[in-house]
Formats: sequence, structure tokens, C-alpha cells
Amino acid sequence: MKIRIKDNFVRYRLTQSEVKQFCETGKVVAHTRFPENELLYQVIQHDDIKALSAGFENGNITLKVPSHLARDWYTNELVGFQNEITLEDGTVLSLLLEKDFVCLDDTMEDQSDNYPNPKAAI
Repeated sequence: MKIRIKDNFVRYRLTQSEVKQFCETGKVVAHTRFPENELLYQVIQHDDIKALSAGFENGNITLKVPSHLARDWYTNELVGFQNEITLEDGTVLSLLLEKDFVCLDDTMEDQSDNYPNPKAAI
């Protein structure tokens, strides 16, 4: 699982096996270790929401996905989900969860579990 954060935009990308795990178990968890602590980030299914939401607590970033949208994501062609949340101070938090596609350019990253890129055939 990859997470990318730029200002108030948070994007998660999941490989094929992570999407399958997410659909079957309701969550995917990853972490990044630092010398004195670790960052935990996860995507979970949630029954009581209608759109993507997120939270940050105790070094844990949680992206919540409505269960009714997430259950069959592995078997359908939908690339992902997005939502914008207006915060109390008026700023907007943009959230995006996507299937991770193989890059079109060279990369050192292992992409063996990524989805085939539809633009590669063009």
C-alpha cells in the first residue's frame, strides 16, 4: 500500500492482493518505522458512512470506505473512490483511494502485484 500526502490531499494506492484482502477482510494495514516511533496507515470498511472519510489519531492515519461500495471492488472495473471534506476552519481535505497501476515509465519499485495499466496498450 502506498500513501501520498501533499498539503490537504491524501491518496492511497492498493495493489491487487491488497484490494482483494480489503474486500475479503474489511481492512488493509501498513506501517513505516522510524527510529523512535512508527506511522501506521490503514484502509477500513465502515458500515455507517456514505462517503470516504479519514482520521488521524496516535500516529495512525485511517481512511474509511463505505462497506456497500467496498465489498465488490476487487471484482469490478472501478478504479477508486474520492471525496472532499470541508473542515471546521473552511479548508478542504481531499481523499482518494485507487487501485495501483503499473507505471508507464521505468521505476525501481516492484510492480509485479500492480494492476495492468490500461494506457500501456495505447
